[in-house]
Amino acid sequence: MERKVTRSDDRSKYKAVAPGDLTYNMMRAWQGGFGTVTVHGMVSPAYVVARPMCDSLTSHIEMLLRTPTAIAEIKRYSRGITDFRLRLYWEDFKGLQIALPPMAEQLAIAAFLDHETGKIDALVAEQEKLLTLLAEKRQATISHAVTRGLKPDAPMKDSGVAWLGEVPAHWDVKPLRYCISFQEGPGILAVDFHDEGVPLLRVSGVQQYWASLEGCNYLDPERVAEKWEHFRLEKDDLLISASASMGTVCEVGNETVGAIPYTGLIRLRGIPGEMRKGFIRHLAISNQFSIQIELLKAGATIQHFGPTHLSQMVVAKPPIEEQEQISEFVDSELLKFDALKAEANRAIDLLKERRSALIAAAVTGKIDVRGAVAQQQEELAA
Repeated sequence: MERKVTRSDDRSKYKAVAPGDLTYNMMRAWQGGFGTVTVHGMVSPAYVVARPMCDSLTSHIEMLLRTPTAIAEIKRYSRGITDFRLRLYWEDFKGLQIALPPMAEQLAIAAFLDHETGKIDALVAEQEKLLTLLAEKRQATISHAVTRGLKPDAPMKDSGVAWLGEVPAHWDVKPLRYCISFQEGPGILAVDFHDEGVPLLRVSGVQQYWASLEGCNYLDPERVAEKWEHFRLEKDDLLISASASMGTVCEVGNETVGAIPYTGLIRLRGIPGEMRKGFIRHLAISNQFSIQIELLKAGATIQHFGPTHLSQMVVAKPPIEEQEQISEFVDSELLKFDALKAEANRAIDLLKERRSALIAAAVTGKIDVRGAVAQQQEELAA
């Protein structure tokens, strides 16, 4: 291959590319960062652009360079003190040895792979569609349970709230502040951060079911006792992010008890006799909760919500016993959804592994594709 050094007139450091060129990112080559150009354009100086000199398909070379054997060789040719600093320069890349079959065989391999990977891609698309449907059904299950209950034949009444509609007749429609206490964490300056002490929980620590100390800072215990003691988290507290997108509610467990939530995190606690933790968790990730938040934020220049917004929210509250029944039902249903989601993700991973293995075997000559291509042509002609 020869290196292309054509540059745009107005961007001297950028390189022009054309269909049929092979380009790679010098810092990502060892990860398979190669691509066949299909349009005219430009790439940044971080890319090397080359064009096959011999009678060869660029796409075939690209697939060949993505195989595990080629990646290992590319990594050996790359320079850098650590993996993340490795760079494959043109001077080293052009010395790589590759085995190319005749053009007729390359075309046969391309036809074979187009057909076979197309079938695999269709199966992956089906699993991804299933994941989307599962997510929608999961959300609908939560939202229906916390606003309509579990009894389809229960008498209903108008909630008096347009977006909420009808709710079970025996539920109370009341302001959220009468059911839940909420408090946003304090704004603390970096000058108060220390290497050890009382953990200061950050948004990065509230991405999963349980709150964690991931990415946390630390505060001086004496300073906490003086200014922020009333912000300390207790077991079973729930946390939501005031700035991130809705959909994640985190629970405080043993690891984070006593930590201070940073500004942007809102602690939720059920008022005794009004609302239980399990019901709050599901309510806070329901569509109805998100709708209210969006309505209250409408027109705001900063898309951040806090206690002021929460204090204006209205909820339909079932009796305590029914809250527990709803929580148990939703938890049970979510386990089923999560199992189906995990199964679909495993299927996608296996299909992608199969796809990569098939490509590697075809472009390295481990599969005789001639018979398969003939069969494909017969199927198309039938």
